[in-house]
Amino acid sequence: MTLEGRLTDRDDWTGPGRCSMERALELVGTRSAMLLLREAYYGARRFEDLARRARITEAAAATRLRQLVADGLLERRPYREDGQRTRHEYLLTDKGRDLHAVFVALVRWGDTYIEDGPVELAHAGCGAAVDVQVRCGAGHDVGLDETVVRVPRSRRASPQ
Repeated sequence: MTLEGRLTDRDDWTGPGRCSMERALELVGTRSAMLLLREAYYGARRFEDLARRARITEAAAATRLRQLVADGLLERRPYREDGQRTRHEYLLTDKGRDLHAVFVALVRWGDTYIEDGPVELAHAGCGAAVDVQVRCGAGHDVGLDETVVRVPRSRRASPQ
């Protein structure tokens, strides 16, 4: 990556607390959060299924699900089966669904550099493998060496 404008002097600014990636990781940067989201993507909705399939303790699942709801990634909705007490299920919100590309990227990275996983992600329409590409708004593929880090135009104090 290339730093541009006032960001070129790394000792003159810092990202902690202001970096979008850092703030995103505060929401989903734990193993349990991503495993619970994975299970939600795969269709699990009920607490017991989410905890069991993610292979985390119920206490850890309860804590993490509370946080995912508070952060707006999941919605907690009551349901009741005949003769049973009211329970809650967890549904993905738009914010949670928008992490789909991150999920796909992690799966594909793991398949490439660790080992092929037990599942394959494919497009339901044609059967081709699902992949994630980094592209600019004009549709060009963008590599790490072609990425520029700069202050957004809306936040620039003066034209650069």
